[in-house]
Amino acid sequence: MTTESKQTFSIGDTAKITRATQKQIRNWEARGYISLAERVVSGCRGYRRFSTEQLEIISSIKNLIDEGYTLPAAAKIAKTAILNQTKESMPGGNH
Repeated sequence: MTTESKQTFSIGDTAKITRATQKQIRNWEARGYISLAERVVSGCRGYRRFSTEQLEIISSIKNLIDEGYTLPAAAKIAKTAILNQTKESMPGGNH
């Protein structure tokens, strides 16, 4: 049996990869534009860990905002695009 571990990213790495600031990422998460990051507790502190799917959404939102879209519109477009990609990659999903 193989155990597949998913790669996750810190908020700092997420910001570097997506070109969104840490403040933007926290704001978008708090306002529900991106899903809540996994929290890893170390001592008294909790750290956000983002999945590759979350990075794709954050990056898409950032790019759309840079193109002039509002945050709500950018988030809706990005989530729809990711959802459609996921459906198409599923067996029988390209109907």
